[in-house]
Amino acid sequence: MNASDVFVIGGGIAGLSIAWRAASRGLTVTLADPDPGSQATRASAGMLAPVSEVTYTEEPLLRLGLASLERWPEFAAELEEKSGVPVDLRSDGTVEVAYDADDLAQLDELAAFEEKLGLRVERLTGRQCRQAEPMLSPNVRGGLLARDDLWVNPRRVTQALQKAFQNAGGKIVKEHVTTLDGIEADQIVVAAGAWTPSLLPGLPVRPVKGQILRLRGPRGFLQKCVRGRVRGSDVYLVPRDDGEIVVGATMEELGFDTRVTAGGVYELLRDARELVPGITELDLAETFAGLRPGTPDNLPYVGRHGDVWVAAGHHRAGVLLAPLTAEAVVACLHGEANPMPECDPSRLDTERI
Repeated sequence: MNASDVFVIGGGIAGLSIAWRAASRGLTVTLADPDPGSQATRASAGMLAPVSEVTYTEEPLLRLGLASLERWPEFAAELEEKSGVPVDLRSDGTVEVAYDADDLAQLDELAAFEEKLGLRVERLTGRQCRQAEPMLSPNVRGGLLARDDLWVNPRRVTQALQKAFQNAGGKIVKEHVTTLDGIEADQIVVAAGAWTPSLLPGLPVRPVKGQILRLRGPRGFLQKCVRGRVRGSDVYLVPRDDGEIVVGATMEELGFDTRVTAGGVYELLRDARELVPGITELDLAETFAGLRPGTPDNLPYVGRHGDVWVAAGHHRAGVLLAPLTAEAVVACLHGEANPMPECDPSRLDTERI
């Protein structure tokens, strides 16, 4: 392989963002992936929603998500300028809704937790939910509005990143890298998602399967991202500017299984229909299953690992954290401080004690 300053393994949104930013700072960069953007990024709905996705035990991840969310508007604008590809960044906010009384009680508890953290959320009655998103079912009991949430089309983002990277002088090699031996580069970055442990044995990154659906309907069918809780199950509906609606997603610990199952499709459509009954009239355009790269503490590994750099294990937050991850790795490549110290792989030594 040709010599480069930097050799990036993995063409998902993390690897492509790192490669583009590194090339933009004057480094010669080669990226290797047999089909860039075809794995977890392709399956992602693209929600940039650290507030809506907050959980009780993941405050460090929340802080990182909020920091990266702040970077997204500028990141997207520059990416569109350098590539000529619109990425459909939306800022209409997220409506998080509850189907029954038990779901609403859980949502109220979450709202109290979010307010305690100083996050900006608005409690809504069922009527107010339907005023915010008219396609919602009259059975919706209530919900929350997260005005600051954004979302983007990850497939367009990866297309734009490839063009912007190549316009910056970067080179894409469509090969499957199975070993780090023989790579001629000053520095290597491994960003291979769930497959990262095949190159870095011992790094605890595992595949978490997610099945998603893509429906096709009229433009403007939904105005906002809808996240819902239906009898304890979570589902989301994310609209695109062309009328597509992404419905997802299952969470399955089944190893490297990428089968789309009848049960998975049924559960997603069942719960989505309870919240937005009109989706049954839309075309079923695609079913897909991707593998999120999970870690034991749900924080990614971003930093030095042995003789290479790693950016992997982003789980559900890969698209959200892409700008911050790229900034962090490029800073490390230049010998600067890592702005994501919580994600340094050296924490593995502490976890093993």
